[in-house]
Amino acid sequence: MTDHEATIEQFMDYLVIERGLAENTILAYRRDLIKYLHFMIIKLGRSLTSIQRDDITRFMLDEKDKGLSANSISRALAAIKMFHRFLVRERISKQDPSTLVETPKLWKKVPDVLSVEEIEKMIHASKGKHWQAIRDNAILELFYASGVRVSELTHLKLENINLEIGYIRCIGKGRKERLIPIGKRARVALQKYCDLVRRGLLKDQTIQTVFLSRLGKKISRQSIWKLIKQYAQKAGIKKTIKPHTLRHSFATHLLEHGADLRAVQEMLGHSDISTTQIYTHVDKERLRSIHKQYHPRG
Repeated sequence: MTDHEATIEQFMDYLVIERGLAENTILAYRRDLIKYLHFMIIKLGRSLTSIQRDDITRFMLDEKDKGLSANSISRALAAIKMFHRFLVRERISKQDPSTLVETPKLWKKVPDVLSVEEIEKMIHASKGKHWQAIRDNAILELFYASGVRVSELTHLKLENINLEIGYIRCIGKGRKERLIPIGKRARVALQKYCDLVRRGLLKDQTIQTVFLSRLGKKISRQSIWKLIKQYAQKAGIKKTIKPHTLRHSFATHLLEHGADLRAVQEMLGHSDISTTQIYTHVDKERLRSIHKQYHPRG
């Protein structure tokens, strides 16, 4: 193991022990940093202590030229910034060259969202008397009602839901906890699933996870992804559907109907409000398309 690889592993331990980041995030950060240091050391001939701000910008532009998405570049930059702060903290480096580096705004991609009508069609398509339909309907209702991440949905436990008051307690990135209110439709669907389906799926087990597979195990992220695509197709939706489409739609619809940006930030679990502000761009795009379609000189 090289000195640089050892430093990355030391940083990974720091992320696990002190920052409490999710396993998937840590794995992604490791991949990003290995690629980043390979670029710095092999291509630019830098050492950990000689990297400059312009070098980081060159790395990001190189990743963009390779076709990497804006989200992936933003994630890589987050890893890079955290890594350089760690190097300063451990006195491996005297300065942090990433301090003033920002992802250019023009790289930020407005997320794909569904209209309220499309969401309604999709949820309606999941309704049925079969156990799987009852479970899937509860998943979609709760997903749209709360705007949680897919991983947060799969890890949700019974002790973290309160159907009487109407909220769920969510453990998000960095083990940060937040309370999210949920509406009547989600509460009814979730209660129906718990009463009629979940007990049968348990098969005498004592699993606390809310949503279960047919084998009585915690439902996987891949299964959630598949059912979202399945019901979108069933509802006749032609738009590009991604795992976070319902989360994006949740945030966009709240802001469209006058919700406070800070409140939406808190419900989404964003540490930085600039991350939440991307959804205000979605609303602007919608208004622009309406203007173009209906204005005489659009």
